[in-house]
Amino acid sequence: MSSTDYSFLFSSLNAKQPTTARKVHIRRLYDILQLCIQRHDWVRAKRAWAILARCREVDWKVMWRTSVLLLGEGDPDTNDVQANEDRVRFLSLMMRQHPDERESILKELVLRLIHSGMYRRAMGELDLYLPSYPYQDNPVLHVYAGLVAIHLAQPAEEISEETRYDQGWDANRLRDARAHLERARAIDPSNVVANAFLSQLPGAIQSAQDRTAADSDDEKMDVDAAAQARKRART
Repeated sequence: MSSTDYSFLFSSLNAKQPTTARKVHIRRLYDILQLCIQRHDWVRAKRAWAILARCREVDWKVMWRTSVLLLGEGDPDTNDVQANEDRVRFLSLMMRQHPDERESILKELVLRLIHSGMYRRAMGELDLYLPSYPYQDNPVLHVYAGLVAIHLAQPAEEISEETRYDQGWDANRLRDARAHLERARAIDPSNVVANAFLSQLPGAIQSAQDRTAADSDDEKMDVDAAAQARKRART
């Protein structure tokens, strides 16, 4: 049978027709992997991936998304929280080992950190990379930074639907959020998320600033009152 007679279910990273029996087997195994993933047959998918990742013809680093997908899936002893933590560790490792894909990996890492509730670490990763190229021109990363900043700007106490922006919100965080969302909109004017949140933020920032100014005035009045009391005591 000639190489042109082979047919495969899925297109692999290498679209060339296999020329050896080994390469044919690898392509067949890749088909099995993708078919098992689509059927949510995680046990067989992991077995196929474990073999493929060891083949010299397969650059497993380029297929890092497959690894992220399979981590924790189909394991009855692993809950969603633990699986997400495993993915975060893997993505952090890939950030160092696969610099060519670092921008895409960073987006996935930040998203996983947000899902895990690690908002400050997500903000730390964004603050580290966003000032530099090419991350500064990525609207998705700026949207993530804006939304995380809004979350971190919230007051520490429990928030209800009636909570207003002037009740303990961090004005500096809100300004950072607006800056990131405006940057995202400048890069991608049709960004729905950035436009939606920017329409709400101006009043929020002003309210938070007014609250901060009021607190400062109250503190100043308290200091002045204490000073006057000390003067009267001396006289």
